[in-house]
Amino acid sequence: MSQSNEFYLPENPQYTIFDSMKDSVGFTINRTLTTYKGNLCAKSSFIDQEGTPQPWHEFGNLEGVGWAANAVGGSYELYRYASYTKDDEIKNTALSILNHCLEAGFIDYNTGFITPYRDLREDKFYLNYLHSAKSDRWFCAGSMAKVAYQLLICSDLMEDGARKGRMIEAAVKNARWIKDHIKLAPNGWYPRRSRPTGEAYDQVASQHERFKAADGTSPDPQFDHSGDGLFIVQLMAELTARGLSDYRQEVEERTRLFVRSGGFYGSINHDTYDDRENVSYAVAFRVLRRVADLLGDKEIRDFAYDDALARLVRYEMREDRNGVATKGLLYMEESWDTAYLWENAEASLAYMEAYHDTRSEVYLSKGLTILRAIAKHHHGKYGFLTEGVDWNNHVGAKHHLDGAEYGDIKYTEPFLNNLHITEPTLYYLEELSGGNS
Repeated sequence: MSQSNEFYLPENPQYTIFDSMKDSVGFTINRTLTTYKGNLCAKSSFIDQEGTPQPWHEFGNLEGVGWAANAVGGSYELYRYASYTKDDEIKNTALSILNHCLEAGFIDYNTGFITPYRDLREDKFYLNYLHSAKSDRWFCAGSMAKVAYQLLICSDLMEDGARKGRMIEAAVKNARWIKDHIKLAPNGWYPRRSRPTGEAYDQVASQHERFKAADGTSPDPQFDHSGDGLFIVQLMAELTARGLSDYRQEVEERTRLFVRSGGFYGSINHDTYDDRENVSYAVAFRVLRRVADLLGDKEIRDFAYDDALARLVRYEMREDRNGVATKGLLYMEESWDTAYLWENAEASLAYMEAYHDTRSEVYLSKGLTILRAIAKHHHGKYGFLTEGVDWNNHVGAKHHLDGAEYGDIKYTEPFLNNLHITEPTLYYLEELSGGNS
């Protein structure tokens, strides 16, 4: 692999990407868990390097299966790690977290609807991360579909037939609920947010003065072109490919609209508002790649590579900035240029999958470079991995480790920013490298 590639970092033999993954897993297991009704769950979705919850933050008093909390995704990655390392104790931990996701009340097994968050103080469930009665007017259907998709792929790992069947049932019913209830935006794409009954909700998550209209409303600039809708396509495509449901027509119609429109790449993150976000490109590539296989469609595959994946170049940081180790990372978006790590991990996974298909060393180099760059941002004695590298002081020095003007944020989401490196790292080790780290 050529080291002349400007967006490139060599492996550090003293601290490999496996070591980085191992530390993230250790931090999750040893510092971030508690129990609820006999099963393990996160004690908070926003914690510091000691594992102390941060109740001042919107995520601080939340746990659950939703976007920021990511408990199904976390259990999936922990289970895969345990299988790779043959660690039965970690496997049992992962199963306990998964049982929490299945049994605590997030999933309505009659309708398929998935409620994403539980407020830890109130022991009450909410439709979105703002977790208040006033804000409980909307939810993100794409993010709900992502949870159902995670249940589906996680079911592949299960040995218990009853648990496996329950996970598949939840995914099937969730897709059906979405198809029967979600009203499309006028352009034919899935709305970024919807009301609990399925009608489109075209406002921002909370009151942002910069979006305030003369009539007092706050229209969401990404209402009809957020990448969040890609997760609905992903779920329906996967169910169709497995013969569990038939959404071929829906998948094809939405995907052709996506391609014909030049892509819907607006912010997937619920609290940001950009028309183009790095993780939207990464997710688009991964979803379109799968759809192209399902439909046998070269045009969709070409768009996945030539548009979605190719546009990630724009976010590459090819040097260290302001004294911070940023080389090899992707910044998030123009209005919020911090390098957040779950998005970087998703981009790495996209590049790994591209290499799997094409055997182009450029893609493998990029995927590994991102993981090697992430590995530089663990801190403390427990393996904590920062949520983001704030090289441009976007969030403020008071939120940085040691109060540095530029540097790593001193908090993380345990199942998301801290843990998501597990999936691309294991994909590389298990599928691409022959098991060598």
